[in-house]
Amino acid sequence: FFILIKKLIDICIQNQSAPPHPMKSIIILALIATMAFADTCGGNCPSNDCPSCPCGTAPNTMSAASLCQQTTQWSEACCECIINAESGGNANAANYNSNGSFDVGIFQINDVNWASCNGGNAPCDPQANLHCAEMVFGWGQNTWRLWSTAQGCGCASSA
Repeated sequence: FFILIKKLIDICIQNQSAPPHPMKSIIILALIATMAFADTCGGNCPSNDCPSCPCGTAPNTMSAASLCQQTTQWSEACCECIINAESGGNANAANYNSNGSFDVGIFQINDVNWASCNGGNAPCDPQANLHCAEMVFGWGQNTWRLWSTAQGCGCASSA
């Protein structure tokens, strides 16, 4: 992406002697904005490599504590740490993995789980994501071990 921007800037610099054409400038700016927006999903895809935006392009930041308090099956401290590490509290966060799968929502639920926990749809809604997280937590023998951030939170083998 940055190579493309540099190339466009170089072209503009080389053509400084030519009178500017307003439509050409508008098209170039629109192309740059579209590419930047698509890759980041409006900031929901911090890795900047999402081919689509399963949870949309508007961030939906919420309190981890308010969501973690809705269930008693896990430690609130571990739950809050997992949420903050996984999504920063953005319920519309998306991550495109190197294997071609997506993690979405506040708990970053992988798309291999969507059929089992949310009818095959991306669990972008915080309540749907919480429901999926509860199921994944159960599949991990009521621990956080199935989250890649669990060890960093000190919660890999605990509830």
